[in-house]
Amino acid sequence: NDQVGERSYWRWSKQDFFPEESFRNWGTYRSALSQMCFRLKDRIKGRSDDVTELQELRKQSENDMKRCLNWWDLIWVGLGGHIGAGIFVLTGQEAHEHAGPAIVLSYVVAGASAMLSVFCYTEFAVEIPVAGGSFAYLRVELGDFVAFIAAGNILLESVVGTAAVARAWTSYFTNLLNRPSNSLRIHTSLRNGYNLLDPIAVAVLVITATIAMISTKQASRINWVASAINTVAILFIIIAGFVHADPSNLTPFMPYGAKGVFQAAAVVYFGYTGFDSISNMAEETKNPSKDIPIGLLGSMSIITVTYCLMALVLSMLQKYTELDENAAFSVAFQSVGMRWAKYLVDLGALKGMTTVLLIGALGQARYTTHIARAHMIPPWFALVHPKTGTPINATLLITISSALIAFFSSLDILASLLSVSTLFIFTMMAVAVLVRRYYVRDKTPQQNLSKLGAFLLIIVASSIGTSAYWGLSPNGWIGYCVTLPLWFLGTLGIYKFLPQQRTPKAWGVPFVPWLPSLSIATNMFLMGSSGSAAFLRFVICTIVML
Repeated sequence: NDQVGERSYWRWSKQDFFPEESFRNWGTYRSALSQMCFRLKDRIKGRSDDVTELQELRKQSENDMKRCLNWWDLIWVGLGGHIGAGIFVLTGQEAHEHAGPAIVLSYVVAGASAMLSVFCYTEFAVEIPVAGGSFAYLRVELGDFVAFIAAGNILLESVVGTAAVARAWTSYFTNLLNRPSNSLRIHTSLRNGYNLLDPIAVAVLVITATIAMISTKQASRINWVASAINTVAILFIIIAGFVHADPSNLTPFMPYGAKGVFQAAAVVYFGYTGFDSISNMAEETKNPSKDIPIGLLGSMSIITVTYCLMALVLSMLQKYTELDENAAFSVAFQSVGMRWAKYLVDLGALKGMTTVLLIGALGQARYTTHIARAHMIPPWFALVHPKTGTPINATLLITISSALIAFFSSLDILASLLSVSTLFIFTMMAVAVLVRRYYVRDKTPQQNLSKLGAFLLIIVASSIGTSAYWGLSPNGWIGYCVTLPLWFLGTLGIYKFLPQQRTPKAWGVPFVPWLPSLSIATNMFLMGSSGSAAFLRFVICTIVML
């Protein structure tokens, strides 16, 4: 059952990891290094196409993934992939430190930005239904070099995001057992932020990854059951929370001002990042053109409303200055005399985070598989097991890397880094939608291509300018009189002077170019609200990857 033709799935030869001619020996490697400039130029100019991503690259996996999911499964994949650490942990943390009761506005802002990205993902997932998600889409429209940068950040997002949720799982489990915070972690003398070792997080990661490796359909069924149970806990939180709510806790509503709201929005955006798992499951979807739009847009709509209601409930249950940063909902219910409710809340949170890890193990492994198909990481990670129909090697790569980070790093460090990386990828996705609609190779005149490049540069530069001005002068307004009209003129230029070169076959982003352009602006704005430390980590990690 482990045979791939006449070859075993479990093989470890150099050819499986480095098959290219450049790696044959030290002589060929030195020769390849001497061609660095030519190869870099080739990578920057090189672009893939739909046929290559859909057909040629899939052969690298030697076995096909099993088409076993419908729109109902995808909605639950979306729900299971979202409601975890983002809402249960970061809500209390950000309400306490940055937004106060206005944390509900932070979720509205982050949700609106995420929905714009969902539109972009949906068009690509229907047009190019492969496991690579945004990596494959960017490779087709923006080229190999941009795709490589995206691939590095996708892997960073996958590893760090999984580690962050696993750390949060331990926090809620500790609270469920009525033990002091961090009592189940191993205390060391390492630097602050890395000094609390977390073996429980590692164990949870191993268990969920094992389920994901055994069968996609079985993992989907387990997610459906666990998410249904979690839904009961969420409904209890919302209903019981409003029954015991004290509206006076909403005063002052914005204690840290608008800057705090947007700063919190940049961090809680982490809670909306699970939707890309649905696009990653495209190869295992029975009818992508029908199932993916319903799954993506349906789950994101439910999640946005749920997040806003839960954030509002938390703000009304307890004063923002008294919120517990590790287990906010449990402690808030205790503060209104419902000590027994903490157990239901903690169980719901644990189930939610478990399904996030399970769906993450499914989606992230498929990202990694397609990146390996393109040989941007060793193609050994692209292999699909003939019996399970799952990418076991890719799952192991993400799980082992996540476990090492979860063992050492704290949640706040992980979440801030994750949001910047995610927002960067979503910005590139919006740019890619505009390129796909207005540029077709060997068809679009060079003059129109130059115009598109100029208008995109204006949109991106004005968005960066708006974000930078907000960071430097939160109470100013003169700068916006320059940056906002520039963004509008750049978008209007595309709308008025460039004809669309491609019409989506089944489903497309509405109001192009306005919605993708707005997605670029909002993502850039939230990136600028993330703080200098998060940006520094993001830049360093990207440079290391390059």
